[in-house]
Amino acid sequence: MGRSRRTIPEELLLLALDPTTGTTAQPQSLDLGLAGAQLVELALAGRIAPDGDRIAVVAPRPTGDPTLDCALELLRRRGAPVRAVHWIGGPRLGLRQTYLSHLERCGMVHAVEGQMCGVLPTTRYQATDNEISREIRARLDSAIRTGVPPDPRTAALAALAHAVGLGKHLYPGNEGRSSRSRLRDLIRHDPMGGLVAHAVMDVQNGAAAQPRRSPAPAGRQAAPGGRAAAEPARGVPVQPRRGSMARVVAH
Repeated sequence: MGRSRRTIPEELLLLALDPTTGTTAQPQSLDLGLAGAQLVELALAGRIAPDGDRIAVVAPRPTGDPTLDCALELLRRRGAPVRAVHWIGGPRLGLRQTYLSHLERCGMVHAVEGQMCGVLPTTRYQATDNEISREIRARLDSAIRTGVPPDPRTAALAALAHAVGLGKHLYPGNEGRSSRSRLRDLIRHDPMGGLVAHAVMDVQNGAAAQPRRSPAPAGRQAAPGGRAAAEPARGVPVQPRRGSMARVVAH
C-alpha cells in the first residue's frame, strides 16, 4: 500500500483533533473507532472480508503500513474469522497514541509539551497543515449537503465518525442537528463501514461484554450480575499501566 493516500484511521483521528486545544474529541470511543477504521482499511486493501458479522483474512500479505500490518497479523493468528464486535472491543490500549505519533512522524501534526496542574507533563497535538483537515471535512460536508452517494472511503469515514460520536463535534448545536442526522444516514452506503460502525456502537452499549454461548473455562471469575468477565482477545497485546507520574496525552 502506497503512502500517497491517507488511511481511514489517520483521517478519523485528524477529524477528531481540535485545532484550537490540540485535544481529541470523544477519546474513549475514538480508540474503538480507530480499531474499526483499521478493519475498513484492510478490507479496502483486499486483505480481509466480512463473513456475516465476522471478519475473515483473505490475503495475509503485508500492506506496507506497519500499524495495519500488525492488526492484519493479529487477525491471521486467530486462525478463524472473528466477530467484529469482539475484535474492536478487545484491549487495544495505546492505539490513539500510536497514530498520533505516526502523524507526527509524517509531519501532519506536531507535539506541544505542557503541564497539567503545573505538575504532570502533558502532550497536545496541533495540525501542521489545517488544509488537510479541511479537505477531509469538505468530503463529509459534500456528501451531507448533496445527498449523492459518497465513495466507499468517505462513506466508511462518515459511518465511523457517527459511531464514535463526532457528529456533535463536527456539527454542533441545534443548527447542526440535520447534518448530524444525514451523517448517520451515510452509514448505509458502505457495507463494511456499516458493519464496523455498528460493532463500535455495540461495544459502547456493552454488547461485547455479553456472555458467549460456550461455558466459561473453570477458574474464570464472573463479572457483577452473573456475567462472565470479558476475555481479552487472543494475540492482542495489553500494555501495562503507567505510573502516576507518566506523561499525560491530553484528550
